[in-house]
Amino acid sequence: MAVEMSMPILIVDDYKTMLRIIANLLRQLGFQSIDDASDGATALAKLRMGAYGLVISDWNMEPMTGLQLLKEVRADERLKTMPFIMVTAESKTENVVAAKAAGVNNYIVKPFNAETLKKKIVSVLGDF
Repeated sequence: MAVEMSMPILIVDDYKTMLRIIANLLRQLGFQSIDDASDGATALAKLRMGAYGLVISDWNMEPMTGLQLLKEVRADERLKTMPFIMVTAESKTENVVAAKAAGVNNYIVKPFNAETLKKKIVSVLGDF
């Protein structure tokens, strides 16, 4: 199944610079509808109001972490199948295990480039 390039994507990160970097990488890959949130609580509210096709969330945020956001998404009947990619600066095995246990679809360690992001999105959504 081909990925719809107009599909809305929500990026969640508490660093504006990282939001901008990921949005630019997504645009390079051809995605057109990109929204962002600077924390997990805002992201959860947006997810509950909107219709996104993918979430790309940072792990380390306050007051709600990316892992807590993922758990909330998986616990929500309407959102539980939402494709979710976790981004983190730490490649600790226990973090990967915790994210997998919580239902993450894929995991990216910073720093990364458009090629890495594309591979992760393809593994979650299919080719484009």
